[in-house]
Amino acid sequence: MDVMIGVDVSKAKLDCLWLKDLQTLKVKTKVLANTVDGYEALINWVLKNTGVKLSDCRFVMEATGIYHEALAYYLYEAGAKVYVVNPARVRDFARSLGTRSKTDKKDSMMLARFGAVNPLRLWQPEAPEIRTLRALLARLDALEKDIQREKNRLEKAEISQASAQVIESIQLMLSALNQGKRRLEQQINDHIDRHPKLKQDRKLLESIPGVGPVLSRVMMAVIRSRNFDNARQCAAYLGLNPIPWESGSSVKAPPRMSKAGPALVRAKLYMGAIVASQWNPDVKTHRERMLARGKSKMSALGAAMRKLVHICFGVLKQQVKYIPQAA
Repeated sequence: MDVMIGVDVSKAKLDCLWLKDLQTLKVKTKVLANTVDGYEALINWVLKNTGVKLSDCRFVMEATGIYHEALAYYLYEAGAKVYVVNPARVRDFARSLGTRSKTDKKDSMMLARFGAVNPLRLWQPEAPEIRTLRALLARLDALEKDIQREKNRLEKAEISQASAQVIESIQLMLSALNQGKRRLEQQINDHIDRHPKLKQDRKLLESIPGVGPVLSRVMMAVIRSRNFDNARQCAAYLGLNPIPWESGSSVKAPPRMSKAGPALVRAKLYMGAIVASQWNPDVKTHRERMLARGKSKMSALGAAMRKLVHICFGVLKQQVKYIPQAA
């Protein structure tokens, strides 16, 4: 039987817990630094205390922004079984057990118990080119937000009739940010062109009406960064699945979009769905069908976003250009 290790990851430290017995909740704990030396010390601690091979150890951790990534890669390359779980699932699991307090040690206990009683999917690192693409896109998003902030400051300065020096300073900053954005966009295009698989994926995605250069690289990064079994999983990850809210005959609220995934990708898909609703025959037909069933315009647009994700997923999975299916 595999050894279960729960690791609560924070910026500075790792709270590690070996669940020795699930029934008696007998444990052994260790606090280590969230550094490469700490990762090596964690492996040595586990091997010394458990007496098993590293390949027989299951490390369960939460997806905590970026702080868990270095540890996950280190353990994976060392040969351990790594599981990166959704924090919301662990939180709900803790509530189901009646746990009210929260500490790092208790969190590591919950992670170990969660891994012991739930079927989990092994974490697989994304391809290096996808990891680089995601980092470049994240930086581009940050630059776009900075540009919008400076535009807002410029508008405010002009309305309030600020001094010429202030306006000139903002304009210089905007010029530098726009130049950096153009340079980064070129780097993204060059990175995609250097990898034949990414270049092919972009070509296939852009064959879909409603998917342009911006949405194609975003969807490529999303779909290629995770091992989705099907398009519905991908749509659920992006927070596009409808959530019903019904109970008996008195409670029957209209379904709402879960919005559980990255908001940035949904924003790009929103604009893509608006275009696809006019020019993509499959998305247009699907949206019109939803409207004919009495759905609101926003619900129909949400359905169009899901349909667009399904088409993107199918095109990449089958490696064929978009072929309209609507009669």
